[in-house]
Amino acid sequence: MQAQLRETATELAAVLWREHTVYRERGGGVVIRGDHVRRWISLAPTAGKDQALVRAGRILDGGTTAPARLEAVVDLTAGTAELAAVCRRLLAETAADAAPSTAGAARAGRAARPARARSRSKAVRPRRGGHTGVGSWVVLLCVGAVVALWAYSVYGGVY
Repeated sequence: MQAQLRETATELAAVLWREHTVYRERGGGVVIRGDHVRRWISLAPTAGKDQALVRAGRILDGGTTAPARLEAVVDLTAGTAELAAVCRRLLAETAADAAPSTAGAARAGRAARPARARSRSKAVRPRRGGHTGVGSWVVLLCVGAVVALWAYSVYGGVY
């Protein structure tokens, strides 16, 4: 079954993407990775004969893979074109799930803000404002009271 999955995955990868990597998973399945489109497809054996579980997911920043978003059971005896159609549908739905919805912001009359790119450096975040919060004032008052009580106990109230 593993040899059949590997052969099917190699043929499928050539149909789906020009640039791809095919490798074996720990559980005996095969992964087709398209780094240029930031998606992956996995073919895993199932209990049924000549069937495979096809899962689709995204590739995150840094090259790690996100968990599968969609899956389907396919018949391996079907042709590569039918298998590719199922995979394309899963990949399209995965891409649609990953795209942020801007309909709510457009309805509210606001322009949607683009997502900020995450920098790899640990930059210091700018302060929100110059005012000290209420919680900070409470802590400062408590510390002042403790210092005053300590000074009173040490010096006995006589200055």
